[in-house]
Amino acid sequence: MIYTVTFNPSLDYIVSVEDFRLGLTNRTSSELILPGGKGTNVSTVLMNLGIESTALGFVAGFTGDEIVRRLEEMGVISDFIQIEEGISRINLKLKSIDGTEINGCGPHISAEKVAVLMDKLQKLQQGDVLVLAGSIPSSMPNDIYSSIMEKLQGRGIHIVVDATKDLLMNVLQYHPFLIKPNNHELGEIFQVELKTREDVIPYARKMQEKGARNVLVSMAGQGAVLVAENGEVYQSPAPKGTLVNGVGAGDSMVAGFMAGWMQKQDYEYAFYMGLASGSASAFSENLATKQEIETVYQSIIEEEI
Repeated sequence: MIYTVTFNPSLDYIVSVEDFRLGLTNRTSSELILPGGKGTNVSTVLMNLGIESTALGFVAGFTGDEIVRRLEEMGVISDFIQIEEGISRINLKLKSIDGTEINGCGPHISAEKVAVLMDKLQKLQQGDVLVLAGSIPSSMPNDIYSSIMEKLQGRGIHIVVDATKDLLMNVLQYHPFLIKPNNHELGEIFQVELKTREDVIPYARKMQEKGARNVLVSMAGQGAVLVAENGEVYQSPAPKGTLVNGVGAGDSMVAGFMAGWMQKQDYEYAFYMGLASGSASAFSENLATKQEIETVYQSIIEEEI
């Protein structure tokens, strides 16, 4: 079984505004409301690929109820912990100005609620996959990822971490199965600028030296690089397509990689499935469907041949 954890899930309000102007009333030309958060995105794409997972995390208020309702409507299994005070956050994504977002804070999560999550995670078994993805609310201890991994180490659980800075660096000693920084995040860790796939490889190896088993680096239009634990390096330019919506592309890459690995235990196949899934979501209004992913995967394979 695959479990994803999203500590701060959201309702993503994705809008387009033609000719956006500051200080004036602007009207949307398109609107989309989706359940958001990196872990929930991973669960959604896994579900689209026909792989069952359980989405864990914390929800609160009417927005929390709507997140759960929408996920269940889509067919995603969830087991969120209810927070009695506050509301789950709403994130505004302004498509017309690429990369412009206004993200909410989310509810306060008490130590008691964190303990409930820890109890749930203790039930994971050998061979299960746990995806820890995204930021954490300010009310939570900043070592929460490493605390979880410390408690689960030695139990044969494959842990995937998609996080940045200290959240990521603090878990490396527990040998996560997969980490997925992008090239900017990886460069920030080592205080260098990584522009090309060749630039990325030595720094991905450094992350392996610090404890990561597999390092998958997303690079938007430059494609992606995988430095795998079997010693192989896989890299590919981005497949051809039109960027429609970059929200969730990195999460889709994680989902595609894990789906591919679970199907064949083959890192090359997992890499290309990850690249196809991330790109398919970027080319789509919503998170990619199985058909969209298979179409992009086929185009990548044909290019490689």
